[in-house]
Amino acid sequence: METPIDVVIMAAGKGTRMKSALPKVLHRLGGRALLAHVINCAARLSARQAVVIIGHGAMEVEAACARRTGAAGTLDQTIGLKFALQEPQLGTGHAVQQALPLLPDDGVTLVLSGDVPLTQPATLQALLALCGGQRLALLTLELADPTGYGRIVRAQGFGSEPMRAGAAASAQVRAIIEHKDASDAQREIHEIYSGIMAVPTRLLRGWLARLDDKNAQGEYYLTDIVKFAVADGVAVVAHQITDAAQVAGVNSPVQLAELERVYQRRQATALMEQGVRLADPARLDVRGALLCGQDVEIDVNCLFEGRVSLGDRVRIGANCVIANASIAAGAVILPFTHIEGEALGVQIGEGALVGPFSRLRPGASLGAEVHIGNFVEVKNSTLAKGAKANHLAYLGDATVGERVNYGAGSITANYDGANKHRTVIEADVHIGSNCVLVAPVTIGAGGTVGAGSTISKNTPAGALSLARGKQVSLEGWTRPVKKAKV
Repeated sequence: METPIDVVIMAAGKGTRMKSALPKVLHRLGGRALLAHVINCAARLSARQAVVIIGHGAMEVEAACARRTGAAGTLDQTIGLKFALQEPQLGTGHAVQQALPLLPDDGVTLVLSGDVPLTQPATLQALLALCGGQRLALLTLELADPTGYGRIVRAQGFGSEPMRAGAAASAQVRAIIEHKDASDAQREIHEIYSGIMAVPTRLLRGWLARLDDKNAQGEYYLTDIVKFAVADGVAVVAHQITDAAQVAGVNSPVQLAELERVYQRRQATALMEQGVRLADPARLDVRGALLCGQDVEIDVNCLFEGRVSLGDRVRIGANCVIANASIAAGAVILPFTHIEGEALGVQIGEGALVGPFSRLRPGASLGAEVHIGNFVEVKNSTLAKGAKANHLAYLGDATVGERVNYGAGSITANYDGANKHRTVIEADVHIGSNCVLVAPVTIGAGGTVGAGSTISKNTPAGALSLARGKQVSLEGWTRPVKKAKV
């Protein structure tokens, strides 16, 4: 649109039915706050600003917006945010009145709800096109059970007949009647108002000034502007959709859980349409951005957080948790592996084999064909091509060369109680079982560290290094026995 778009997001409600101290719009769906979904949608419309109307938990909501992160694990798409405080909260019309000082008259105001996270930008673009900078455009929906929703009242002869998706209802819309104020006949109408509208700001300003609270709830209804538009001869048009999830709000933990499953199923469907093989689409959770190459396979009960990329032919075993990681082509992640990249991320090279029951922490970087086995933990360490740590081991703050074999039960002692230190294990080193490498220390290329050794000094290349207490055997030794009870 040539007309600037200013988005107003209703986010002042307490959300009593959530039974939580957390403001309703900060409850999470798909790993992100409900409000973050709405703000990101507004940004994708190229809106010039979003005005968030805050009330309950205002400081907490504003702080969350300041630190919000997007599905890709980075900042959301850019949009200028402003805040308008609604205190006390006297209805939807009163809420938008608080935002008016921040809305220039040359734009279109798009009203969204901070607890309606799944509205798609394409739907809103269609609504804005219908508005055209001249009309009041409403997003509507036919519901089998419209209880609780405002009803769309059309001109004589149209009743509640549904319009085809995307069609303009022109001036056929005469009013929106809130459920509590509706007559029995009006409650038979199944076309409902979604809470989303687009309206020229210059017109909105005058209509809001005419609102009153003479209704069943004693509130200032934003929906009353429809009758003002009709009285002023301004066309009121409707964009009717069939996808109820796009306008579904969250008012309780039950509704949040239901919408989470809708969201996850849509993520799964999108992945399968790209060619990803999911063992069971109902047992997948994506809480961020999951980018997949060709012939990727994902088993059941896997969780992906932040930004995760899977290269061609990657296989993910059952019950894995993977956050902020890049996994290269042909790598295999066996069941029950936990990868937690956080800000530093985790890198896994081509053909690597990880798991089962492995843990990769932030800063882990595995080269091609590296093997990390069961109950091995790697943190802030790089392993070069072909290195292996197959059993019950810890590598923290380490640099591991090519073809290193790191024995079962061995650890890098990287922390002295105050500072972290680095261990360097050069190429072709063999570390025996149950060794302790006390950092800072370097194990020379091609060297061997005998099982059970504690190494605290650098070792030469090609050397066998041993550091054990002398074995002592006492023949004929008698084991102590318990004294008889008196």
